Amino acid sequence: MKIGTPLSPSATKVMLLGCGELGKEVIIALQRFGVEVIAVDRYKNAPGHQVAHRSYVINMNDGTALKNLIEQERPDYVVPEIEAIATDILIGIEADNIATVIPKARATQLTMNREGIRRLAAEDLALQTSNYEFVESLEELTQAIENSIGYPCIVKPVMSSSGKGQSQISKPEDIKTAWDQAISGGRVNTTRIIVEQKIEFDYEITLLTVRALDAQDNIKTYFCDPIGHKQVNGDYVESWQPQAMSDVALKKAQHIAHTVTDNLSGKGLFGVEFFVKDDEVWFSEVSPRPHDTGMVTMITQRQNEFELHARALLGLPVDVSLLTPGASAVIYGAMDKTGISYNNIDKALNIPNTDIRLFGKPEAFIKRRMGVALAAAADIDIARENAKKSASIVTTSI
Repeated sequence: MKIGTPLSPSATKVMLLGCGELGKEVIIALQRFGVEVIAVDRYKNAPGHQVAHRSYVINMNDGTALKNLIEQERPDYVVPEIEAIATDILIGIEADNIATVIPKARATQLTMNREGIRRLAAEDLALQTSNYEFVESLEELTQAIENSIGYPCIVKPVMSSSGKGQSQISKPEDIKTAWDQAISGGRVNTTRIIVEQKIEFDYEITLLTVRALDAQDNIKTYFCDPIGHKQVNGDYVESWQPQAMSDVALKKAQHIAHTVTDNLSGKGLFGVEFFVKDDEVWFSEVSPRPHDTGMVTMITQRQNEFELHARALLGLPVDVSLLTPGASAVIYGAMDKTGISYNNIDKALNIPNTDIRLFGKPEAFIKRRMGVALAAAADIDIARENAKKSASIVTTSI
């Protein structure tokens, strides 16, 4: 593997499509290897824009604009970091050898909406998932619940992020509200949603799965220790690593993750989500990129998820070893304002073995994730308590 000098003809160039908090950390990891990074997002001064060599603001669902930008910049690698992208353009970019899409254009296309990846896992690969149906009207939703899915169930847009548009239906009176929420919460204008059986799980995990080159230049699959996480309305609020689970359940999760990521192929880090009850494991979703719950690895692992993604895509060796148990907790904007300030950072960091990451998003919303608190401790319960306490101490103001 050869890496050139940034801003010179020899530069190794990576273009990130989507530059929120996760993309920002990938950019930092890439720049430590002297990679020239171009950051692209839908709004100005996104977190990744602030640390890249160059930045652009475009609608990444606009295939013409996306193709023109890629052809203008001619990056070596194109790294999608969000779902809302004109993936057909990436298929063409890859086919014409203009750039290498990470992990693959097909993986980006299949995982950009819940229908593609759910049908791949359940129908093509015969993996265990919750019962589900895709519907396109309130009437179809009602029929699906009454005839096959039952109560309680979960409704989600086929394409959304951070839990937007997701809700639980416990009784017939909830259906209309859930339908409206799913339609309004999607990333694209569509009436297609997924309704799925609610699994009565003990806990849910993210299994960070890395496809990277080994010493013989063969692609090998590596697994980080499982990450437990808590979600509220589908949005992550805290995570911890490692999550205790039986050897049987862990091996099942690793087998499923290996099967799915092998099918998607390519190099890079995947966040594979599961529901777990006793020794039973259900596949939920997969993201072909770093995962929000994986931010805990910034304090727990020798190489965090962003460094693993950067190393894997560049063809460099990876190390998934755990250094210490730890936890993360979300810091919210707590107001709908631009240019907010963060208070009590010093007090938050007085809690032993903690750290704070503020993302630098230009606009805050009451429930927008603006940062995370991280805590390390030998005992997971202590780590979780310290992370939550540290996050709660940070306040926002104008």
